[in-house]
Amino acid sequence: MPRRRPGALRAARGDFEGRRPSAWARELPPVDRLSPAASAEVHWALRGRADEVETLLSTYRDFLRRPGNGLRLAPSLCESCPGCARDDVALVRDELAELYRGLPPGARRALGRVLRALDAEFRRRTMPASVPFRIGPDRQGRPYAWWHRRVYEGT
Repeated sequence: MPRRRPGALRAARGDFEGRRPSAWARELPPVDRLSPAASAEVHWALRGRADEVETLLSTYRDFLRRPGNGLRLAPSLCESCPGCARDDVALVRDELAELYRGLPPGARRALGRVLRALDAEFRRRTMPASVPFRIGPDRQGRPYAWWHRRVYEGT
């Protein structure tokens, strides 16, 4: 019976430790505020979906650039539609968290630094909700993250 190569096994389980991004990844443009090495790792690990990270980070930053101190989250009209779901910043932050988990350690640290700064601003400018907008577990059965427990418009 044929064996799978060790590299194929590592790739299947997402083990990036000790591996370097390919040359093609180092030639791509940098991802939003990440170092060239971390950007190459993001391009390499996400296989062409690095522009998603950039789009999600810009959406998150656009929300935080709004004037005023008491920002309120706006629920999306249709969570199942990919375009409409990104109207809700909490869902954008969910997508960033999901992409963050799939990155190799170096890129995860770099993106984590960016997210920590944005999250600190998010916590400073939004208020915790006395009754969360989303109560109960999400679709995977996990409790909603802290960014879902902020004040939404109309609550």
